[in-house]
Amino acid sequence: MIVTLTANPSLDNTVELATRLERGAVHRATATSTDPGGKGVNVARVIAAAQYPTLAILPARAEDALVTALTDRGIAHRLVPTAGPVRSNLTITEPDGTTTKLNEPGHPLDEAQLEALTGLLTEHVPDAGWVALCGSLPPGAPDDWYGRLVRALRPLPCAIAIDTSDVPLRALAAGFPDTAPDLVKPNSEELSQLTGCDAASLEAAAAAGDPGPTVRAARALLDRGVGTVLVTLGSAGAVLATADGAWFARAPRITPRSTVGAGDASLAGYLLADVAGDDPERALQLAVAYGTAAAGLPGTALPRPDQVDRDAVTVTALDAPNPTVGAAAPSTTVADPAAEH
Repeated sequence: MIVTLTANPSLDNTVELATRLERGAVHRATATSTDPGGKGVNVARVIAAAQYPTLAILPARAEDALVTALTDRGIAHRLVPTAGPVRSNLTITEPDGTTTKLNEPGHPLDEAQLEALTGLLTEHVPDAGWVALCGSLPPGAPDDWYGRLVRALRPLPCAIAIDTSDVPLRALAAGFPDTAPDLVKPNSEELSQLTGCDAASLEAAAAAGDPGPTVRAARALLDRGVGTVLVTLGSAGAVLATADGAWFARAPRITPRSTVGAGDASLAGYLLADVAGDDPERALQLAVAYGTAAAGLPGTALPRPDQVDRDAVTVTALDAPNPTVGAAAPSTTVADPAAEH
């Protein structure tokens, strides 16, 4: 199965507006929704919707509304109890897909709770092909906690994926190669945090058909011990880099509705393809297809397999023959599949 850890879960509330958001103005919502959230929870939601075994590990009270939602949706989960409720996040979406997020800091965790989360992970690793460590860290967790988890999990029979940002991401990278995971999934801004490259220039170059700067930055992470780098580049597409090569994906033109969860859907799509035995090109294709589908859905909704159009995504091998997979597409407007921290 695929096990996810969400150390800072959330209940995600979305408000959809019919007009552009204006500071200080009164707005009337056209729709609202509430979903269980946090990056690892989102990954588990996508995987469960694809009918693949998954387990979400998170700190929460059993009576929390987030846990009730997981139970109602049939998503297997294991909890480390907390004294207070999970955080509540607010997402505001505009008609053009512009997304504004207001995220609470989360409920603090003490050392005993962090150890209990680690224990749950190691308990379920024998059943896991992948363990995905996702999202921000709550108050009380040390900045380098993801690095500690990599060290704890590495001797065990699973592959490790990490999707995080800011201080936890920099702390993880400070321990490379000792803390390097099998897969890291940054967006352009997070790749900038890891390598010092300019995020805007990466996306601009990729949008112009030149993913080379992104590939070079990704390969710098491979040189530091990371096994695979999956970089999401907003409307420019995505890049996958491994020791065997690099690939660039473009997605079909869509009308984005919300960027929330798109990056998590991309990671879930890649993991689903990998456990199915797909080659890197096909895995990248499914990752971008899932991210595109998520960006086209309202609020914090996440895609089912029947909403994912894999064949509409074009993948180009950058340093290998047989350059394309899937149908040709002149451009991509897939919304940023990683903007939700």
